[in-house]
Order: sequence, then structure tokens, then C-alpha cells
Amino acid sequence: MKIYRYISLAVCAAIAAVPFSGCSKRKKEPKVVNEPPVPIIEQESVSEAETTAPITTAETFPDYPVDVPEIQKQDTGNIYEAEKAVFPESLKIAADKENFSGDGYITGFPEDGSASVKFDVNAPSNQHYDISFNIASDKEVNCLVTLGGKQLMNFKTASGGKFTQITIPGVFLVKGGSEITICPTDGNICLDHLKLTNNTSLGSISYETGGELVNKNAGEAAKELMGFLTENYGKYIISGQYAADEDNSELDLIYSVTGKYPVIRFSNLSVPKGSYDASFKNIDSCAEWYRNGGISCVSWYWNAPAEKSSVRADETDFKLSEAVTGLDIASMTQEEIRGLYGEGKISEECYDLVLDIDSMAGQLTSLKNKGVPVLWRPLPEGGGDWYWWGASGADAYKWLWNLIYTRMTDYFELDNLIWIWNGQSESALVDKSTYDIAAVDIYFSNEHDYGSKFYEKFAAVQKFAGSDKLVAISECGSVPDIDGSFRDNALWSFFGLWFGEYVEASDGGYSEKYTSRDNLIRTYNSEGTLTLDEYKKLRNGEELSVNEENKEAADAEQ
Repeated sequence: MKIYRYISLAVCAAIAAVPFSGCSKRKKEPKVVNEPPVPIIEQESVSEAETTAPITTAETFPDYPVDVPEIQKQDTGNIYEAEKAVFPESLKIAADKENFSGDGYITGFPEDGSASVKFDVNAPSNQHYDISFNIASDKEVNCLVTLGGKQLMNFKTASGGKFTQITIPGVFLVKGGSEITICPTDGNICLDHLKLTNNTSLGSISYETGGELVNKNAGEAAKELMGFLTENYGKYIISGQYAADEDNSELDLIYSVTGKYPVIRFSNLSVPKGSYDASFKNIDSCAEWYRNGGISCVSWYWNAPAEKSSVRADETDFKLSEAVTGLDIASMTQEEIRGLYGEGKISEECYDLVLDIDSMAGQLTSLKNKGVPVLWRPLPEGGGDWYWWGASGADAYKWLWNLIYTRMTDYFELDNLIWIWNGQSESALVDKSTYDIAAVDIYFSNEHDYGSKFYEKFAAVQKFAGSDKLVAISECGSVPDIDGSFRDNALWSFFGLWFGEYVEASDGGYSEKYTSRDNLIRTYNSEGTLTLDEYKKLRNGEELSVNEENKEAADAEQ
């Protein structure tokens, strides 16, 4: 049973857009297989109706109703002075700066992050609050904030030495006492106070998107898939799992633990440079998942077209800035582009980029000819500098994105793609006419069961991408808290859990390093999560059973 539509009693505040650090130190690079170009093959229609039985038998679990607490709005503006909070004797109270409140502020924090201040906060009601810290610092300092002993957020202070309000918006607190701790991890700060106010910027999140693909010549299969995603946006969070290779061991493992398969199979295609066999296996795995009723999402972790090749900027000598050209090459033939290179009008880097784009287009054309619509995610985490396509800055990244989009859409006429922009930052935002879904990768330093700390990122992405775009999690290290997502009105279109140690132990069994078994079971059996069996029912026009108590609550809120 799944909840049909549950309107959350409160919503997360939209916050100022900031870059998201999507690259965890523990995050492994995708398994990259060198692959050759895939030749164009004749049309081979793939029917969604064909299904295969699960290869393993798994325990089944009851459906978990979406559990959203009653929220009671109440005005508050309580200030908790730092000098009256709990802090170690190594810190001191000072009063020689201007514009502090109370009797002073706390300072003297060591560089090693070993000292923190604990505020005992009394929330007057169950609701979402804005938590603000008044902080002065001579330099930018990283601060870790915890709520009830669990990580809430990391942020950087402003520099300049003046007191500045730093606000964490939309934090849900239950009525009564809560412990909020702040710890500067790499420098000293002057901490004046914590201010608790009820969140007043609620209601800005919308799930009413147009649902039209940016490619006006999109094929019917892509239109149908986008229509489904749009219709169910804000009703369910669609489940997804990354597969390292064609054996789908991660997806089978999810089924063996939860009794459910994810809807979306996420995978990585690479620019073909080696085995034809490996290339066909990758393409066939995407087509087979679609044939068996699911959705295929393909990422492109692009090994730089250079002798020293890697996706990592610090592991390749390829510079995107040296490839950028003002010439309109997107719709030229390879012969014309080769001529420009021969005449010295474009660089070798530019020419090599086009060859790689064309090779990737060949693989995507193979999926098109098999009748497979694809959630297509090129240039992941482009707003950061850890991958070469983001290391030359936002302008170069946007140039490359536009080149890929125009060449694949206009020149190769790939009408089976739903474009996912995963720039991670407003500064890397590409033209809205070149992507359909805005997605973010979410990893935290304290990965295990990090629950409902996704809401502020949802609000930020929707704020700068616009409410007319679907918002999704393209990668995560732990599954989202479904109850918390409904409570905070952060209803992602879908999520994709990364592979490797994020789901699979070294012996092939399930790894609880990042997501506990109980949490995974609850997520996949929640009425707020859409799984493969339920997705097939909805696509066949069947209605899902709804928990009556949740349905009454949803109807009352509409």
C-alpha cells in the first residue's frame, strides 16, 4: 500500500543557494569499463509488459504508513545566550567586541575541533524552526551543528571579525527540550547566541510542474516516462539503486533484504576505448531493466580524452579551458570539425571532446533504437572542481554542457533522453531550455542513517532551478528518511543509492555501514516510496491500495 497524496502540514523554507559538496572522501569512483563505439542497429522495440520473476526469494514486510506528526504553528523568538550554555572550562567569556547581546560571548576555541558549546533549547510546539547563530570570526571557520547528538549541518562562518547571523532554516523540533551543539572544527570563533524562531517562509515548495520535455522533438517513450514522473511528483519518492556492472548484484541485494526491487537502475557509461563486448553488455543491461518494467538512468563519468586520462581533475593533464571555442561546432560533421582542427581554428582538446561525445551518442542511439527512454545525466557534480569538467570554472562547464546537449539533440536527433542537470551549485546552472530535471548528490561526513537532513538542499535546488523543474537525488550515501521527507515537504522525484560499500559488503552480503538494515527495509516498504512492483501496477493503470488513515488525512489537507 502506498499513500496516494499526503500534503505535509508544514513545508521547508527556501534558502539561499549554496554549493553542495557531493564528493565524499569515502566515495569510490564509478567502475569504468573501456568501451568501443556502438554501431547503429535496426529498430528493436522493447516492451515494458514483459517481466521476469525475481531470481531470489526474499522475506516480505508489511507496508509502513507515512508517519507525520501533528504540527502546531506558534510564534517564538527565543534567544539563548552562549555564556549561559554548557561549554568546557578551556573556553572563556569575552566582551570586547561590538554588537553582541547578553553579558558577552564565548571564544578561545582550539584549532583541532575539540571544544563545543551545547544549548538546551525549549521548543514551544511541534513545528519547523529557523535556528540562527550570531558568530564573529577573523577567518572562515567550518562549524558542525548537531541536534540530539546527530549531525544537522556543516557551515562556514563569514570572515572579517564582525558578528553575523548564520541561519539554518526549516529545522523540525518536537515540543519540549532539545540539545543543539555547535563545534568549530578548524579555528576559533566568537559565539554570541542561538536564536530560535518559527519558520515563516513556508509554502514556497511546489510540485506543479509542466512536465514538458525541453526537447520539443522528444519521442513518445520519453514523453510518457516524463509524464509519469511529473504526475507522481509530490506523491511518492521513486526508489533507485546504482549497479556497478551488468550482473545487477546490488539490485538483487536490495530485494533480498527488503522484499522489493528499486524502480530505477542507475549505471555509468564510459567513452568506448576498448572491448566491444563490454560495451554491448552495458547497453543490454539498461535495455533489459526497461524490458522488465523498470527505468534506466545513465550517468557519464567521462575519462578525459588525454594520454593521462581520468575523471579526477588532479589525475589528468586535460584542461577544458583549452578546448573552449566560440565557433558553432555542435551541428557540424566530424569531417568539418576535423578540417577546423587541421587549420588550427580549434584545439586538439576541442577535437578530442567531439570524438568522445560522438562515441557516447552512438551508445545512446543504440538504446534509442531498442526503444529505451533514458534518464540521462552527463557531467555529474559540475559545480565542483574535483572532476575535470568542473575544474576550469562555470563558463567552460556551461559551454561543454551546451555542446553535448545541442549535438546529441539536434545533430544525432536523440529523442529518447530526459536530461538531468547535476551541477550542485547555482553558479553552474545551465540554460533551463537544456535540462528537464535538477538533481543533487548528497553525502555527509557522518554517513550512517542520516535521515531527514535533505530538506534544505531540496529547497535550495528548487529555488534556483525553479518550481517548473523536477528535483531529485542523483546520488546519495544513505537512503532518505521517507517520513521526514513528507514532514518537511522535501518530496524528491527519486533517489539513487551509490554502489560498493554503500550497499554491499566485501563478502557480497548487505553492508550496514551507511544504511542500517531496518532503515532500508522501512524505506522500501514505506507508503511514500514507489518500488518496482508498484511502478508496474501504476503504469498498467492499476490503483494502489491506500492506508485509510493516511488517505483521510491527505483528503482533509487538500
